[in-house]
Amino acid sequence: MSQPNQPVLPQNVTRLAEGESFCFSCHPAIACFTDCCRQLELPLTPYDVLRLKRSCGLSSEEFLDRFVIIEHDGQEAFPRLYLSMVDDGRESCVFVSKQGCTVYADRPGACRAYPLGRAAIRKAPDNTEGAADMDEFFVLLKEQHCQGFAELQSQNISRYSAEQGLDRYNHFNDAVAAILQHDQIRAGKKLSEAQIDQFILALYNLDTFRRLLFAGELPQRLPLTDTATTQQLANDEELLRYGIQWLAKQIFGDHA
Repeated sequence: MSQPNQPVLPQNVTRLAEGESFCFSCHPAIACFTDCCRQLELPLTPYDVLRLKRSCGLSSEEFLDRFVIIEHDGQEAFPRLYLSMVDDGRESCVFVSKQGCTVYADRPGACRAYPLGRAAIRKAPDNTEGAADMDEFFVLLKEQHCQGFAELQSQNISRYSAEQGLDRYNHFNDAVAAILQHDQIRAGKKLSEAQIDQFILALYNLDTFRRLLFAGELPQRLPLTDTATTQQLANDEELLRYGIQWLAKQIFGDHA
């Protein structure tokens, strides 16, 4: 029987307790190698795009134009961005080859986490600054085609997450969740077309966001006259942090 207030999970998905172990390993010798890179919808987070566009040597605008599908049906507050797939009859990832992932060092967080899944739910603010913690839980996704579970390498959540470099991805995803799960969004707030454009600009199109910001063509949250500030925002990760706070001000009138 499921616990109160806990989601009912599909049969091939099980919730993991902290410290619980599981066996899994993926490597080129496994017969199903790269099968998980095909016939999938791969949503992209802002930090995914930051890493991928840099790995490809493209500007954020070029990367979005070449490799990203943006969908927004109006039923949800925010659009969803997906990595485009190759029309090869298997809907293969644009970055997969026979040898594996061609952008492995900068692969998206969902690829890193597999077969783990992480749900992060923003708690209500619990202090005068309005800061809110994240309530997280992990699940294990066991797909029938995946033979990695037959490997004897023992894993647990913390060790596997560290090996896959997930901490940095989770950090930025949680920061963005402050916008996606903002109280106004939970209360049913709908965004204007201009706000949707700002969402894509500030979180996904960082190079254009930086250019417009420095040119004084956008409303600013912080003064950019200070040399140290402009030098700091030359760094993509610092700019993404800034963009999250800037966007919260534009959409909600406050900090995320």
